[in-house]
Amino acid sequence: MRAGDHCFVSYGDDESNWDVLTTFAWTGLARGEKVMVFAAPRVSDDEVWSRLEADSPSMARVRARGQLVLTSMRSLIRPDRDFTPERQWQRIREETALAGRQGYTGLRTFIDMHWVPDLDADIDVMTHRESHAGHLFTDGSYSEICAYDRRWFDEDVLARMCRAHPVNLLTRLGELRAVYGDGSLRLIGEADLATGEQFGAAVGEALTRTADAGKLVVDLTRLSFLSVRCADDLLRLVRAADGHDRVEVCCESGQLRVLRALGEHGSARLVLTGTERR
Repeated sequence: MRAGDHCFVSYGDDESNWDVLTTFAWTGLARGEKVMVFAAPRVSDDEVWSRLEADSPSMARVRARGQLVLTSMRSLIRPDRDFTPERQWQRIREETALAGRQGYTGLRTFIDMHWVPDLDADIDVMTHRESHAGHLFTDGSYSEICAYDRRWFDEDVLARMCRAHPVNLLTRLGELRAVYGDGSLRLIGEADLATGEQFGAAVGEALTRTADAGKLVVDLTRLSFLSVRCADDLLRLVRAADGHDRVEVCCESGQLRVLRALGEHGSARLVLTGTERR
């Protein structure tokens, strides 16, 4: 996830939801952002603080200065009692502006969507909100995760909400997802010891699929971690792909340094293109 992203995530158990929430919150705090957490209505503030390591000196400091705020959708839209996208958008814009005046680099919110049944909000209204909220994210100062419990929301609702968000997150930390396109492979998540076999298999499969065309684009920019072992496997597989004239690897600056250190010039067909992480 990057600054200015509007993200959908679904969860099927409470622990995976807590993992995403706590990682999201601590990442924002480390980046100097203000963080607002809209937990499920049934979850107490004490439990959220406990999960966020409320007893740690770091959390005590951010809590004291108001960098991390626990709130609810009812509180956000007050004095309105009924949810409307316009009212929520207005309040989010106000909170984003406030975060800037307070000296933070931006605002990020984690919104557990259990508030929808709590406020008896209409699903069609929510779909409109999610699919028309792009104006909140244009300058990168606001980021949002909308978390949907798969045990409560119907499959058709989940599918609609997934389509309504421009970014769909993995359901668990540490996963790796391979997305095959026309002559391309995008890898999302973490490429490490736990997912190394899956990583190699995905690259091998993409090379097989594009053998006739002789060209492949591998996009690593959505990896949050690339191990040296996986980077070396990528180079090895590309060197062995004799049927390819060109394999372009799109990567971020840190990944680019690793690949070059491992010997990118071992194959004339390999082309590395680098970008900077936001």
